[in-house]
Amino acid sequence: MYFESHAHYDDEAFDEDRESLIESFKKEGIDYIIQVAGDILSSKKSLELANKYDFIYCSLGVHPHEVEELDEVKFNDLKSLTKEKKVVAIGEIGLDYHYENSPKDLQKYWFKKQLEWAKEVDLPVIIHSREASQDTFDIMEESKITKGVIHCYSGSVEMAKEYIKRGFYIGVGGTSTFKNAKRIVEVVKEIPLSSILIETDSPYLAPTPFRGKRNDSTKLKYIVERIAQLKGILPEEVAKVTKENGLKLFEI
Repeated sequence: MYFESHAHYDDEAFDEDRESLIESFKKEGIDYIIQVAGDILSSKKSLELANKYDFIYCSLGVHPHEVEELDEVKFNDLKSLTKEKKVVAIGEIGLDYHYENSPKDLQKYWFKKQLEWAKEVDLPVIIHSREASQDTFDIMEESKITKGVIHCYSGSVEMAKEYIKRGFYIGVGGTSTFKNAKRIVEVVKEIPLSSILIETDSPYLAPTPFRGKRNDSTKLKYIVERIAQLKGILPEEVAKVTKENGLKLFEI
């Protein structure tokens, strides 16, 4: 029923019940999960999870917060893992100017390098962009990348439409259910369902009424219901189309 396009089940928040939780997902209607990496270690852990469970696929990549750990040797080591069958994307990569845990210039350097990697191996990208909308867009435009998803989208309607024109999907998660959500609500209303992927970003960003608690993929139904409400369609249609979108983008 549901295609989870972005989760982090390698996170320590799941250390106590990871196996039992993941094994419960099938009966909850979670058909596919993209287990998303954030650094070198989590890339390897993500691949382990994907190899363990038939319905989990994974990405490889280094989040902008963590790019200071990279050098050319480590990067080449990471790149060597793309030959593994369950690797379906490069991500999450991008820019984050909110915390700026890594210097902006370094973020940009490794963002560009990882986009080049995605082009080399012909895989879609999973993009993280926080308070860096224009720089992210400009770098992606320069890269000529034409397939991927803008995770936890927080930009304008106009920019969302520009991404869609270039072949990208818009990731919609728990923030769409928040009372103070305005931008993402307008984006969901204005863009076609054929350009939306649903995501939880587990264990983060749990939807209302679970805000502030640990998130997991069983909460996708609340995101689906919110999208359906905003678009005036049935939740079943949202689940069906977003699943088709996920299968198409990640070529599963």
